[in-house]
Amino acid sequence: MPGCIFAPYFPPEEPQKFINVHKIFGASNVTKILNDLLPHQREDAVNSLAYEAEARIKDPVYGCVGAISVLQREVQRLQKELEAANADLLRLACGDIPSGFSLPMQIGPQSAPPYNYQPSLPPHSTLPIPYNPHSNNPNPDSNNNTSTPHNPLSDINRRRGGFDIP
Repeated sequence: MPGCIFAPYFPPEEPQKFINVHKIFGASNVTKILNDLLPHQREDAVNSLAYEAEARIKDPVYGCVGAISVLQREVQRLQKELEAANADLLRLACGDIPSGFSLPMQIGPQSAPPYNYQPSLPPHSTLPIPYNPHSNNPNPDSNNNTSTPHNPLSDINRRRGGFDIP
């Protein structure tokens, strides 16, 4: 119908979008919401209502909150994984091999590394700086003097309040 407030936001190619919104919120409530908004805000509102309606149909109890909760747990898991990877990187940069860390080796009698085995690492200046999600500085090298090679051990000691290692 001409002048229908729903027409611009619920195209005929997407009937399920309107069905879901109507089922969860009711057409009269959606009409009230859209009439209370400025025209440039309506598309975002309809998209939010459609998302919430779809989430409520999939999960009637939690809706969007359930989806957000799942994503937050995933972010927390990935942050822990990143912290563990950064810790491993720092241990390797310091020459320590953490317990439980296995280096790829060939199977056979000569596969055991010598007692004083040190992994071959690139020079400190080429080691990547571990990402710290709690740091305010997105580029940890931005304040460093680029004429001297970067020593990650110095960063560790500075963070702990210790002395720089030359």
